[in-house]
Amino acid sequence: MFELKTLSEEAIPAALEKAERYRLLNEPGEAESICLDVLKIAPENQPAMITLLLAASDRLSKGYGVSDTQAKEILGRLSGDYERAYYSGILVERRAKMKLAQGGHGGTWAYGLFREAMECFEKAEAIRPPGNDDALLRWNTCARIIAKNNLVPREEERSEPWLE
Repeated sequence: MFELKTLSEEAIPAALEKAERYRLLNEPGEAESICLDVLKIAPENQPAMITLLLAASDRLSKGYGVSDTQAKEILGRLSGDYERAYYSGILVERRAKMKLAQGGHGGTWAYGLFREAMECFEKAEAIRPPGNDDALLRWNTCARIIAKNNLVPREEERSEPWLE
């Protein structure tokens, strides 16, 4: 095996810019690699953790498996309650979109995942910083996708009529 080279601390801002650029170019593997290099020397770097989470979830649209264990570990290391709630919602929303794109039985799971994402976004919205409506925008996106695709809860997710 090769011994990985260590990034200098001065290079972190430029490296994170490159990671974001790779994400935007739909190259999540490259973005992940850069974030791992940053986290090796700055283990609590919040922008690197967030970019790593987003890059990992970008892989969902490419059909790659994304480790829930890795995502939960990174989410737990985010410093703020808002960030944990918001990025949890992003991860679940992206998984829902993947299930919806699969069609068939995958589509039947999408509704529950979108609702789970919406609950995360509601938590984030309640504690969001002033002027930050990102969670509200994501909630609205999920609601529109549910409506546009006529998604309904699976039989197990529906409440019993006598409880309503």
